Amino acid sequence: PLLAQHHHPRATEATTKYFLTQATAAAMLLFASTTNAWLSGQWEIQQMTHPIPTTIITLALALKIGLAPLHAWLPEVLQGLDLTAGLILSTWQKIAPFALLLQINVPTPLLLISLSLLSILVGGWGGLNQNQLRKILAYSSIAHLGWMVLVLQFSPSMTLLTLSLYIIMTSSLFLSFKTNKTTTINALATSWAKTPTLTLLIPPILLSLGGLPPLTGFMPKWLILQELTKQDLALAATVAALSALLSLYFYLRLWYAMTLTMSPNTIINTMPWRLPS
Repeated sequence: PLLAQHHHPRATEATTKYFLTQATAAAMLLFASTTNAWLSGQWEIQQMTHPIPTTIITLALALKIGLAPLHAWLPEVLQGLDLTAGLILSTWQKIAPFALLLQINVPTPLLLISLSLLSILVGGWGGLNQNQLRKILAYSSIAHLGWMVLVLQFSPSMTLLTLSLYIIMTSSLFLSFKTNKTTTINALATSWAKTPTLTLLIPPILLSLGGLPPLTGFMPKWLILQELTKQDLALAATVAALSALLSLYFYLRLWYAMTLTMSPNTIINTMPWRLPS
């Protein structure tokens, strides 16, 4: 109901896609829990010991939050929604699946590491060619989720820290775009004329999401890379760090569009107040 409240065909389509995806993931969760109960006699999520149901439940939760390669629905759904619904989808909706993911003992660390590295790569690569802000934010979400899941089995507290900071930064970005009423990169060029204060505030948020020091978003990435190095996963840490540069590129694109370009010139005939009376 929240997603389809505008009754626009795009919003209805996005809501239907979201419903079908989440229903599929919920059915997989139910199937995994009953399989686990059948195999081991345990219904508790913490008691999942058999690798088959644990893998199925991990993939179901990956589909719920939009981890690659199960991410295809997220940019499409987000593009069809208004910015408020998109904000709810990008932040609040991630909390419940993460609460379950944190309680699962994944038998093979390789599964989560593969999902997360692929997500960081897809999140960076997918956002490069986009012009729509909502799609860029969706790919940004996929990349950030990859970072969270990457360290999930080694340090859950670090995952929660990254999730909290991501929610704060993404919320401020969505609300800024909503205030400016901008949904494309081209529309960002007129931001200075509309809201000069916000135009000064948004670039640090963008660079923070990109993970540039000394901004807040750098801290979780630094800690995650440190933790991965401690776990002798230097290769995973290197791939994640290099893939983050892809995301940084499109954040810099948004920053450039917002601060360095002139606002479009309007034809003199459309400005009656400039004509002599």
